[in-house]
Amino acid sequence: MRKLIFSLMIARLFLIAGWSMNPARPQNPPASANLDSQVRRYLDSHRGTWHDMNIPEADGQKMHDIILERKYKSALEIGTSTGHSGIWIAWALAKTGGRLVTIEIDKERHEMALANFRAAGLAQYIDARLGDAHELVPGLKGPIDFVFCDADKDWYNNYFEAVLPKLSVGGCFTAHNISERGYEAGYSRRFLQLAKSYPYLETTVFTGGGGLSITYKKAAK
Repeated sequence: MRKLIFSLMIARLFLIAGWSMNPARPQNPPASANLDSQVRRYLDSHRGTWHDMNIPEADGQKMHDIILERKYKSALEIGTSTGHSGIWIAWALAKTGGRLVTIEIDKERHEMALANFRAAGLAQYIDARLGDAHELVPGLKGPIDFVFCDADKDWYNNYFEAVLPKLSVGGCFTAHNISERGYEAGYSRRFLQLAKSYPYLETTVFTGGGGLSITYKKAAK
């Protein structure tokens, strides 16, 4: 009996260790009221200044609200730019106790994003990686609750297919600059056709900002 109890204790310790080393399931303390105020002030003071391939505020607010509503804790951003979208995503994750992994290939934009994350008070909730998402995304571990894709448009389908098996059931994949109006751009048409070809996915497009597709994974397959 003692041997059985000891074996169960050891197995439990290994399970806990493995869980804590998985970046897809972080355990961060929820944000304080002071942090919430700091992020709001930072966004308010920088309103209208986000250029260099950043998203409109409406799209940031939409993603923030989705994460809070669904209580997501693990998020991936493909294409950091200088950090506007990452701030909105991480702000929501700070309230759920989650963490964002964000990838940017351009060193200058990456460094600017790091400075913006620190100034907004959200650096501890963000793992910002400098590198090629073509190489980094396939190697990421799941499960992942939320994804925002805003990188090279002709690679959207590749990112989607790489992440989909790792997306948790109930999770959400969002992509920027997507439109349903006559499938204006070739990449937009190809991406929507792919997303809507899966029977266990549900895809809509939010038009209040720059065109944000929202795909929920309703079942494992």
